[in-house]
Amino acid sequence: MTKFRDSGTSPDSAWLRTERYGHQPTCSPPWPRLLTCTLVLERLHDMIDRIELRGLRLVTIIGVLDHERQAAQPLELDITLYTDLTDACQNDELDDTVHYGEVCELIEQVAAQYHDLLLERLAGRLAEAILAKPRVEEVEISIRKLRPPIPSDVATSGVTIRRTRVGTIPFDSNHHRAVLALGSNLGDRLGYLRHAVRNLGHVVAQSQVYETAPVGGPDDQGAYLNMVVVVDTPLDPFALLRRCQRVEASAGRERKVHWGPRTLDIDILFHDDVRLESPGLIIPHPRIGDRRFVLAPLSEVAPERVPAGWEDRLPPDPIRGLGRLDVI
Repeated sequence: MTKFRDSGTSPDSAWLRTERYGHQPTCSPPWPRLLTCTLVLERLHDMIDRIELRGLRLVTIIGVLDHERQAAQPLELDITLYTDLTDACQNDELDDTVHYGEVCELIEQVAAQYHDLLLERLAGRLAEAILAKPRVEEVEISIRKLRPPIPSDVATSGVTIRRTRVGTIPFDSNHHRAVLALGSNLGDRLGYLRHAVRNLGHVVAQSQVYETAPVGGPDDQGAYLNMVVVVDTPLDPFALLRRCQRVEASAGRERKVHWGPRTLDIDILFHDDVRLESPGLIIPHPRIGDRRFVLAPLSEVAPERVPAGWEDRLPPDPIRGLGRLDVI
């Protein structure tokens, strides 16, 4: 799993205890360190999985008092990484998860580099650094001073923050609202649409199913079934794209011919009010306004997203409503 340098078995060694692996991390603080790492698989609606790091101890200079600026003091951290562990559960590959050994090293590097006045500032730095790592969608960080510099009898003092990849907002399992277009023209078309609805997360609205002629691509394609769904999700646009691609792959989707026939096609039309242009993802979808087979179902679930006059502006493509997915 993770490659660590051997630090021996003396009382000063730092031990890493996990539910599946036992390794020794690269840094040994001046006391035994117990770090518990737990992989939690929690799927309630669209809740993503998480990796938990508990009891990470380090020493650094932090605080506003004079003596705190002169000598390092011990801190204890708990880190929760919100991610999607679906691929790692299936493939047993390190590249399909978050390398928590690297996260620990990153935390130690940041704490050593910056001597902040406030725990809040250090927590913010750590959140920013951790969210820059691939596959981390949200992070929760708790930092505690083990020797609070106050006369009261307090065991620890600390702060806890939650941050997401798309901004400095508290984690909310239903924070983002995405609108997705689904299509299928191979095999059990209705079955593949049902497969998508079951696996995309917390679907809060869905249009009826429309049968349409293929647009673009090879001439010998069969007719498509299309629909639009609205999903509440904690995932940012890129994480949602990865989930959509996994759902497509689980339906046997093969990307051989551009605009060719496919068992399942999932496009992100909107993600909140995000405007995004990247090599692999553009939001809003750039061809929404030209596709009657998208605008017709979209008008049922998100009419405020449909441009005015679209029905008169677009050429009359053959499109036929078949009814709701759960009744046909």
